[in-house]
Amino acid sequence: YHNDLFCLTGTRLAPKEKLDIPVLFMPDTMKTYKAVVVIHVMRGNGENWPYEDSAELNKDLESSVTVAENGGIQGILWIYPVHGIPEAPQQKLVPAVVRCQARQRVERRVEVLLTGVVPGANAMPAARNSAMVNTNKPANIQEEVQVTDGFSTTVEFLYELQYQSNDIKSQLGALVGMHLIQRERDTESGIITLIFNIVFAPNKPMRNEATLVVQCTTGGVWKFPMLFIATEPEVDDVINIEAVGLDKESIVGFKLTSQTR
Repeated sequence: YHNDLFCLTGTRLAPKEKLDIPVLFMPDTMKTYKAVVVIHVMRGNGENWPYEDSAELNKDLESSVTVAENGGIQGILWIYPVHGIPEAPQQKLVPAVVRCQARQRVERRVEVLLTGVVPGANAMPAARNSAMVNTNKPANIQEEVQVTDGFSTTVEFLYELQYQSNDIKSQLGALVGMHLIQRERDTESGIITLIFNIVFAPNKPMRNEATLVVQCTTGGVWKFPMLFIATEPEVDDVINIEAVGLDKESIVGFKLTSQTR
């Protein structure tokens, strides 16, 4: 972190005047950074604020004021904790496409690459991310769950699918399932590979975009575009109506069953 607090020393503010405190965040590794911005205010005429010196009040003000020798309040402190979470550069990635026919169910493997996850000799700065769909591997989740040698089990990941609107979220929320089934780290490059199992069971034709967001508990956010496509369903049945003659009605009956109430 770098802040310009020191250059603001001695700044005078009129009543109800606003003051902006610029804070610049330039992370070089994918980890969480923490800082504290402290604002110390004193009266312009050099006088102190009087207050009643009681044990209860003194305890409450201990961390937010500076007390002068005569017992008055010399300065007031505002303390703002700031957490910096670096986000991988946004690139024009090809979306990972999950395609399924409406009223069917499909499972796909989505593989994403995370760079610069664990700071150290083998870690690399965040530079490039990629995502792709593997449709050849069998969808056996239990056999695929593993952590390869050299990967620290203390590094955990949080992930979710984010949608462009609440309407799209309400449509896809119950139709898409996602589970992290494998993770491995390349000891030479420091790149971590996460493999997700995506289940898509659409009930009607649609085409919606989503973003796979991955966050490491040690800090860092990666985003990968995804596209869910549901094609037209198969025809339910063919109804044949045989004519009984010219200018005469022919009637055929069939049943419709609702999937919901």
